[in-house]
Amino acid sequence: MSAQRPLSAVVAFARVAHHASFTRAADELGVSPSALSQTVRALEAGMGVRLLHRTTRRVGLTEHGARFLERVRAGLAQIDAAFEDLDSVRDVPAGKLRINVPRIAAELLVLPHLPGFLARYPQVEVELFVETALTDLVAGGFDAGIRLGESLARDMIAVPIGPLERQVVVATPAYLARHGVPATPAALVGHECIVHRLSNGRPMPWEFTRDGRDFDVEVAGRLVFNDAGLIHAAVRAGLGMAQGFEALMAADIAAGRLQCVLQDWQAPFAGFHLYYPAREQMAPKLRVFIDYLRQALRNC
Repeated sequence: MSAQRPLSAVVAFARVAHHASFTRAADELGVSPSALSQTVRALEAGMGVRLLHRTTRRVGLTEHGARFLERVRAGLAQIDAAFEDLDSVRDVPAGKLRINVPRIAAELLVLPHLPGFLARYPQVEVELFVETALTDLVAGGFDAGIRLGESLARDMIAVPIGPLERQVVVATPAYLARHGVPATPAALVGHECIVHRLSNGRPMPWEFTRDGRDFDVEVAGRLVFNDAGLIHAAVRAGLGMAQGFEALMAADIAAGRLQCVLQDWQAPFAGFHLYYPAREQMAPKLRVFIDYLRQALRNC
């Protein structure tokens, strides 16, 4: 549509024709009668055709105006219906929800509760993108991400969704029987420590806390993985010692397959947060996902 025939002018013409009055149409549209008259005249000038007869007492359609109204009426009705449809679903959670999440958070916090969420909100489609490194949510087209609270950017809105977390150092009882139990982090030297290589290429140090002070220890070993699941499998196989989330190791510890060491050096810390860019309005699909996940994890 050219600049001389904007849709708003067509709508204005249709409302004047419907009311047969500039005054009543102007009241409906929230403009002055003179402004409405100028809009319709500009439409007529742009089309080169008179659409309305005007007298001091009434407004009526010309022959061309009647034909034009008949042609556009259906289209305007469809546009009105489209807006009404948007109004009806504006607050209904629907559409694809893309979440950027590390594997451990996906397995421990999200996957167990997806069946219930999808059953409650059948119009929402969930896409989990598993990634260890922090990513730009906006550039990546993500609605939200899940990360540890200590790693989040300040310009993000973050909502805690899980309990406090804790790192533990574990090994099989057989490994500890052969190589001994380290009494301090410094005693890890000489042990077969399974190393986790980060996405930036650097080996992840093991983290400890003592007397309120956090410190890192650079460990070494002959096995290096870039996946926490593989590290877990390797330590269960007796191939060395590893540090990982207590929640991930809990079943093996309870069953006696793994044994914790250096527990006095491992303090709880802030857990996972769901974070998202600050926006004036939160999409319903994201709002219900946050509410559902927080409630589900609170009840665990």
